[in-house]
Amino acid sequence: MIKKSKKIIVTGLLSTLTAAYLLGSFAQAKSTSTESTAKDKLEAYIKFTQILNVIEKEYVDDVNTTDLVDKALKGLMTNLDSHSTFMDKKAYKDLTVQTKGEFGGLGISVGMKEGALTVIAPLVGTPAFRAGVKAGDIILKIDDKATIGMTIDDSVKLMRGKPKTDIMLTMIRKNELKPIEIKITRDIIKIQSVYVKTIGEKVLYIHVTSFDQKVVEGVQNAIKENPKTEGIILDFRNNPGGLLDQAVGLVDLFVEDGVIVSQKGKAKAENIEYKAHKKNSDTQTPIVALVNGGSASASEIVAGALQDFNRSIVVGEKTFGKGSVQIVMPIGEKEALKLTVARYYLPSGRTIQAEGVTPDIIIHSGECEQKEDPMFLKERDLKKHLESELEKIDANATIKTIRVDDNSTDSNATKAEDDNKTIITDEQLYKDAQLKSSVDILKALIITHKGKK
Repeated sequence: MIKKSKKIIVTGLLSTLTAAYLLGSFAQAKSTSTESTAKDKLEAYIKFTQILNVIEKEYVDDVNTTDLVDKALKGLMTNLDSHSTFMDKKAYKDLTVQTKGEFGGLGISVGMKEGALTVIAPLVGTPAFRAGVKAGDIILKIDDKATIGMTIDDSVKLMRGKPKTDIMLTMIRKNELKPIEIKITRDIIKIQSVYVKTIGEKVLYIHVTSFDQKVVEGVQNAIKENPKTEGIILDFRNNPGGLLDQAVGLVDLFVEDGVIVSQKGKAKAENIEYKAHKKNSDTQTPIVALVNGGSASASEIVAGALQDFNRSIVVGEKTFGKGSVQIVMPIGEKEALKLTVARYYLPSGRTIQAEGVTPDIIIHSGECEQKEDPMFLKERDLKKHLESELEKIDANATIKTIRVDDNSTDSNATKAEDDNKTIITDEQLYKDAQLKSSVDILKALIITHKGKK
């Protein structure tokens, strides 16, 4: 989501109706069949006012007009799309706190999919990730409150709270026969957005978990620190998005010309193109982009743009489909609208909103079956065999022990631990079918040079 600030001048209902009436004939002449005429607008405003008056006079309980209008506005915004909303005094104040101060959260990104509150992705290393929340989980209840009819903003408000406090999520998960409950302890969310590892000597693996302000810098440093790299895997799985400029900047590292992404809306000010630049662009190194259903927004823009430029092979599962632009528009000093004003479009002109990015090669998550040829004696088996034979020959031999210095042991252990953080082993690859396939595809690109633009 892109947040901007715009002032709205709120006029009284009377002046609105008067203006609509006075401009009626002119607007009718210029309107199209898909637009409301001034007469239609006037009738709609009058109808709303009449119904409001009837409720105030006839409803069984006393009602507050301001509350009624606020509820009507919330319903209006919710019916536009799942991201637009009216923020009353409390909601707008909460937004200010969330953007300026620290708060406890779960580290979970959610969206609406076919009317259901759905987990886009848990962020790596956060409470939700550690608790086992998965992309695609549908949240039925937050503590004891059902999410049916709940807006995204309302659900996020419930999930945020004081650090070290608990929350219970009741969820539906694919292939689970019954709803599952997961208890999560809120915490201050601190995210590392770029993880870098190597696979063999030729492949650089870069996992971008979210698009914060340090993504482009992190990827640039990773490439500089691995000059022998012959191919790159960009892993955007479970990446819910983030800053647009970082998404554009990341694509710009690998593309030297063309429109990376554009946004188009009704207002001309929202029609913007973000273009690539030739300076320092790497157009030669083969790339594989890895995505899944938890890849959304900025990560979809990067994967889709690299795909449209024929700069990358996209592997994995279809992405979430979040490609709209929201701005926050204050109404006075204490209330605001969060309104969808534009949609993102990829270089080919396609939109990702509700469509997502379809991989070039679809690979589902899971493990790879690994079998060894039983006809041949492996080196480790041969070593054991020889050791047992030597023991038979020299049954009375004295076992020689070698003393290892404590510092040396610590050093070796530390080195092994560091290697585990920076190197992906064959064993780890076979536990991740999508990554294993990506590596195989990238090696083919390296060999055939098809990664060159």
